Amino acid sequence: MTVPTGTTPAGDTTAVVDTGSTTELAVAAARKRRRRSRSFVSFAAPLVVLGIVIGLWYLVTYAILDEGRRFLMPAPHRVVTDGLLGSAAPSMWEALGRTTTVALTGLAIAAVIGIVWAVVMSQSRMMETALFPYAVVLQCIPILALVPLVGFWFGFGFSARVFVCVLIALFPIVSNTLFGLRSVDRQMRDLFALHHPSRLTVLRKLEFPAAMPAIFAGLRISAGLSVVGAIVGDFFFKQGNPGIGILIDNYRSRLQSEELFASIVLASLLGVAVFWLFGRLGNRIVGRWYQR
Repeated sequence: MTVPTGTTPAGDTTAVVDTGSTTELAVAAARKRRRRSRSFVSFAAPLVVLGIVIGLWYLVTYAILDEGRRFLMPAPHRVVTDGLLGSAAPSMWEALGRTTTVALTGLAIAAVIGIVWAVVMSQSRMMETALFPYAVVLQCIPILALVPLVGFWFGFGFSARVFVCVLIALFPIVSNTLFGLRSVDRQMRDLFALHHPSRLTVLRKLEFPAAMPAIFAGLRISAGLSVVGAIVGDFFFKQGNPGIGILIDNYRSRLQSEELFASIVLASLLGVAVFWLFGRLGNRIVGRWYQR
């Protein structure tokens, strides 16, 4: 018996089911191909840019600079062999570990202070008006202007470096957390208001979950800034165990260009690693529901 197009015998749903299943499989396959394509592009595109940068680096070193001036920009393979794998490598890794400790300590303190600060401001417009200008002031004050005071208060060692990290990393956490807490959907607030919850309940069950994407966005920004703060602290406070910033300054003064470039590369990779870590942590905790 031949079944007309678009119809089936009574009780026979095989054709409809098969058509629906085929369509679903085709859509799933198309989505899988798109995900693979995006993954490949996200992996390959940075490598292409890196290859272009390294090629330009070699061009400057060997085609533009004279042989006597190549110490200004040593070739990438010299940076790896003489710098990252040379005799100074152990001291670089030790200094990088100290800088990492300072950066993460400062970031943790900044996160606690910044989130508490933003929560206090979110509870009252008067508190926001009173406190937010001082967050802006901390962001705008040049760190160099505070160096004498920081030295008087905390000395010139670990505490002073951590304090500089906190100052540099604080504002993004405050501003992003406050934005997240203030941007809760009005209808959700009205729904919660029907049950007359306490402020603590609203903060814990509504505002904080809604603000988590913004909080982690601020943490990602502050994570990179904390590494900058640790290196800046090394430049300003040169006592105690040396961090990567002190080594950079020493290599600069001694014209050790391979070691100088290698230490700069390590410092940059540290910033990228911390930024990536908090990005992954945010995706794990918050999930991908807010990403478009």
